[in-house]
Amino acid sequence: MPPRIDTPTPLDFPRMLDVWEAAVRATHDFLPESDIELIRPLLSSQYFPNLALTCVRDASGQVVGFLGGAEGKVEMLFVDPAAHGQGIGRALLHHAIEQDGAHQVDVNEQNPKALGFYLSQGFVVESRSPLDGGGRPYPILHLRLDPAVQRAT
Repeated sequence: MPPRIDTPTPLDFPRMLDVWEAAVRATHDFLPESDIELIRPLLSSQYFPNLALTCVRDASGQVVGFLGGAEGKVEMLFVDPAAHGQGIGRALLHHAIEQDGAHQVDVNEQNPKALGFYLSQGFVVESRSPLDGGGRPYPILHLRLDPAVQRAT
């Protein structure tokens, strides 16, 4: 049975922060602790309220993965590392593509697992920026959904 997509509420934000942090620590080993501490409080106050959020919950109703998107772009996608490999990220991404018209995503170049995931889902690298959106030295790859894949959805 595919994961059920739901819409989180602000009451879910503390759990989403925990999922974010666990996922970042598992996949973003290039980020220093100071950057994690800088970004974490911004999620609830600035990022979550300005994105269309979707989530997947476990059997007990707890968020195990979430996606935030805006204007055809996946801005964030994080899955609890304990739930990796269960199709949660794929379900969230396909929902964003099919329901919200998502066709772009940025990924840290130093996160090869995320890059591999997006490439396997039909995205292609369009360009590269040497700095992230905060001006930090973490190169960003800008991906776009392959037009052939986009037409098939």
